[in-house]
Amino acid sequence: MRFAAKRCGVQFSPPSIVLIYEHTETKKVRKRIIPVRNFSKYSDYSMAAERLKNNPRHRDYLEGVSQSQLEKLHIILRDHMQGFSLEHSLSSFCLDPDEDLNKLDDEDLARKKGQMDELFEKNRRRKDDPDFVYDLEVDFTKTTLEKCSWDDESDDGF
Repeated sequence: MRFAAKRCGVQFSPPSIVLIYEHTETKKVRKRIIPVRNFSKYSDYSMAAERLKNNPRHRDYLEGVSQSQLEKLHIILRDHMQGFSLEHSLSSFCLDPDEDLNKLDDEDLARKKGQMDELFEKNRRRKDDPDFVYDLEVDFTKTTLEKCSWDDESDDGF
C-alpha cells in the first residue's frame, strides 16, 4: 500500500469526497478531491460507495478507508441534497437508547442494527482476552416497580 489515508470528509459543492493521505515512501501529506458523479438524492449510498472504492482511478487511495466510512460520507452527501442539515445527518449515526426503532424505515433500521452489531463486537469479551472471566455474576440494583391501576382492579381468579 503506497498511500495511507489520514482523514476523510465531504465537500458539498461540487459533491466530492476529500481525502487527506500520506505517501508512504516520500512521507508527504497530500489532499485528493474525488468527485462523486451520477449521485442524486435518490441514489443508493452503499452502491455508490462500493463503485467509488472499486474505481481503478481511486482504488489505491481508498484502500485504507473502510466501506462503512465511505457509506457514511455518501449518506451525508445525500442528506444535504435532500435539504437536511449537517447536524441532522450526523445525529442519525448516533445510537439513542430511547429512540423507537419501530418507527424507522427498513434502510435506517438496517443501518442502526449494523451500528449495534459493531458496538457489540467492540465490547465483546472473548476467551483469549486478558480480562476474561468465565462465570461472571453481576448483581444489579433492583428498582421499585410502579403500581398500575389495572393491577388493583383485576379479578381474583386470574
